[in-house]
Amino acid sequence: MREARDTRKTTRNTRSSRPTSIIILSFIYLVLFASMLTYISYNSTKNKQKYMNNNFNTRQKILTAQNTRGQIFSRSGDVLACTKTDKKGKEVREYPYGNDFAHVVGYASHGKAGVELMSNYYLINSSIDLSDKARYDSKKQKYPGNDVTTTLSVDLQKVCSSAIPSPRKGAIVVSNPETGEILAMVSKPDFDPNTISEDWKGYLEEDSSEATLLNRATQGLYPPGSTFKIVTSLAYLREHPKDYNDYAFTCKGKVSEGDNTISCYHGEKHGSLDLYKSFAKSCNSSYANIGLNYVKQKTFNDVLKELMFNGKLPIDLAYSRSKSRVRDEMNKGDIMQLAIGQGATTVSPMHMNMITSAIANDGILMKPYLVQEVNSADGKVLESYHPEEYKRLMSEEESRILTEMMVQVVQKGTASKLKGRSYTAAGKTGSAEFNSSLTDSHAWFTGFAPADDPEICVTVIVEDAGSGGSFAVPIAKRVFDAYFG
Repeated sequence: MREARDTRKTTRNTRSSRPTSIIILSFIYLVLFASMLTYISYNSTKNKQKYMNNNFNTRQKILTAQNTRGQIFSRSGDVLACTKTDKKGKEVREYPYGNDFAHVVGYASHGKAGVELMSNYYLINSSIDLSDKARYDSKKQKYPGNDVTTTLSVDLQKVCSSAIPSPRKGAIVVSNPETGEILAMVSKPDFDPNTISEDWKGYLEEDSSEATLLNRATQGLYPPGSTFKIVTSLAYLREHPKDYNDYAFTCKGKVSEGDNTISCYHGEKHGSLDLYKSFAKSCNSSYANIGLNYVKQKTFNDVLKELMFNGKLPIDLAYSRSKSRVRDEMNKGDIMQLAIGQGATTVSPMHMNMITSAIANDGILMKPYLVQEVNSADGKVLESYHPEEYKRLMSEEESRILTEMMVQVVQKGTASKLKGRSYTAAGKTGSAEFNSSLTDSHAWFTGFAPADDPEICVTVIVEDAGSGGSFAVPIAKRVFDAYFG
């Protein structure tokens, strides 16, 4: 009898524990299900533009059939892109400034690029009032899409577009270091977005070195040459924050370490140098010495990481990642090459502009942005974008020292063609070798003005043009003059 009671008791306990287990499992599944829904909802909201722009999303076709693509404006209200109807009643995308804004505004057929891509979600949607939609429905007309106002300046863009003469290739980026606004962005060679459909096949068949559709400002990767001495100088300052003024070097036109030799541009002998003169004269020998003997590998790599090399950039346009790293297996020759911006190091003009902007803004990089505002066709503000601090790239003291060094480049060094203007500029030139020939180089300049209260940052690269001081600085001068004129 006792065994029977024990058996019944065990059975009751087992039965009573089953509902409890089911409840616990049900609760777990509910929590997991709720978590999944929350994640899907959050992810869909956060990445709604990315999903909308996916070519496999049929929603795009529905919206395009329902709405007329919105307009794109400059910062002053000039129309940069709009949709018109041709004589056959077909909608045609029109770009009033043609080649001038080719890469940055982009195109909206055969895929999309530039602002046309990054703002596609807004341009194909219509946020006018329902009463207005009813009015369009009564006329059997499509709804007008939302409009996008950019940060771009027509005047500066046109100056930049004409500054790199054909058939030269290259890029120019102009920004406001205090706000992060992109004021102008040009890539050469350019194209006419009005005839993109007719010319498309030709672009696909052209020689890869031409790469007309490539936005060299953000997607082009180049050896930075002597502009990279900004990075090497910052690494040196990190190693020698108190005694950086004690640096001394005697330049004899070249420096050798074993079988590796670094020469100064055209073999020029710069003589006795401190850090400031090494930078102003862009002495390769001195900076090879700094990289080899005065900066530790960890310090260099930490600086590269902080300056966003080998990582993501805070921009919405398509871009290529810059690359540079000191590795254990690198020999002394490799390290000397890296210190002067040669070897395996590559950087985009946009990235170099960001680093320069941070120097101009007391070490803080403002997040670069191209779109100021999104409005419905009836004038409602849908989105508004404002200056946003991205992160500090260097200390205020470091930016101050680098600014002083960059001013010396203009006053006493390789960017002297910028001296004597109504503004005081700060900058760094570069002549970046890109093949085994010691005579072939890209011409670089990156800098800002006024040096004591920067309003504009300009970065220029001209492919296979030679000296940065001879070719890139005059182009930057045209942009500065246009801005301050």
